[in-house]
Amino acid sequence: MDKYFYDLINNGGDLHIQDIMMRIGFSVLMGLIIYISYKYTHTGTVYSEKFNITLVTLTVLTTTVMTVIGNNIALSLGMVGALSIIRFRTSIKDSRDTIYIFWTIIIGITAGVGDYMVATIGSVAVFLVLLFFGRVKSEDRILIIIKGSRLLEQDIRRAIFDYFPKAPMLKVKNSTHDRIEMIYEVNQRMLDKAEKIEAERSVKEQRPNQTLLDILYGLEEIDYANIVVQSDEIT
Repeated sequence: MDKYFYDLINNGGDLHIQDIMMRIGFSVLMGLIIYISYKYTHTGTVYSEKFNITLVTLTVLTTTVMTVIGNNIALSLGMVGALSIIRFRTSIKDSRDTIYIFWTIIIGITAGVGDYMVATIGSVAVFLVLLFFGRVKSEDRILIIIKGSRLLEQDIRRAIFDYFPKAPMLKVKNSTHDRIEMIYEVNQRMLDKAEKIEAERSVKEQRPNQTLLDILYGLEEIDYANIVVQSDEIT
């Protein structure tokens, strides 16, 4: 019995060089597939070339670790103990990044134990899901910040509601004894539609085209009117 447990603990699962190269090569190939998937489904400021390269490297490293561990229980316990003290504090800009991290780890594990069929089928399924749903561009929020005389509150509301076909959301209203600041939230689609309607209306009425800022500054005692784009891709 003692010899059985000794052999179980010290079983290293020795592999030939061909097996090792096949597992590492397979992990590199799957890592490149993950690289292509990540690059296609991420656009704009949310895409990080460094993070994408890290995913490929992480796949190979996980495969290497699993190849070393094999069936050796002692090495497995030692690896768990070593990883348990590591704290990763890299910020995740997109929730989809978590999917890719788990994807690389799972590919590394399956490739490290030589289960290529599970890795291939699972990766194809994940790739197709991300291909179909993953290319989602977050729509930017646009904040319209207006500050002016407190007596103009109703005029400002009327100007905003008349300009946009759909009433924007009032997010903040700050006021003092004689001044008021109002912040409305719209999206790019609402702003583009409102500008298009205003352009068509100006042509129909044979008058100069007015932007939202022109209308707001047409009111009396407006201190400032700012349009700020707030991107969801940056946390």
